[in-house]
Amino acid sequence: MPDNSALVLFSGGQDSATCLAWALDRFDYVETIGFDYRQRHRAELDARGQFCAGLTTRFPDWAAKLGEDRVLDLSVLGEISETALTRDVEIKTAPSGLPNTFVPGRNIIFLTFAAAVAYRRGLKRVVTGVCETDFSGYPDCRDDTIKALQVALNLGMESRFVLETPLMWIDKAQTWMLAQRLGGAPLVDLIRDCTVTCYQGHVETTHEWGRGCGECPACKLRERGFKEFSEALT
Repeated sequence: MPDNSALVLFSGGQDSATCLAWALDRFDYVETIGFDYRQRHRAELDARGQFCAGLTTRFPDWAAKLGEDRVLDLSVLGEISETALTRDVEIKTAPSGLPNTFVPGRNIIFLTFAAAVAYRRGLKRVVTGVCETDFSGYPDCRDDTIKALQVALNLGMESRFVLETPLMWIDKAQTWMLAQRLGGAPLVDLIRDCTVTCYQGHVETTHEWGRGCGECPACKLRERGFKEFSEALT
């Protein structure tokens, strides 16, 4: 593998798609990984192929850097998670104070599996779209969690992984703006049209900001961010 290479956690949502573009702009070779944990919004997984197909057509220079993709079966996570992302239940705040869309251990598990693949593939950078600004209170999206996990992974695998978090300190409007800087209107349009962020996995309705139910917290966050981004451009 080239020294300047990376593995991107690519779910098919807005944040991970932006991270994929960020990595392709920065590194010489990029692989992608996704996870099927029987999430309600599995439409995201279908969106991965749609987005990559569009990326290959519109950005041939990036396409030349894009390597192997894989989706790992982590259905066991769905089996042990009684959450609104893995069960057909109403989205609300749990007694713990966290939203019941929080899947305990999800990002820790994802990054651990990603690091194991990166170790085997000789990739030293692992890119994830976690964010402490618009993170819905998820404790495994915090910078401290990611830094602690990086230390643990490097100790446990006797390696020198870098967990890259390009969205950690920016909000959704700034995430759209990052996409604009990376690939202009073609990338913004591709992210808007092809990615799915909706917790319900609703793809039948298209809004100005993309597909989604328009009612869940993820849709409202994406809608607000796109509106602020659009206003900043005018």
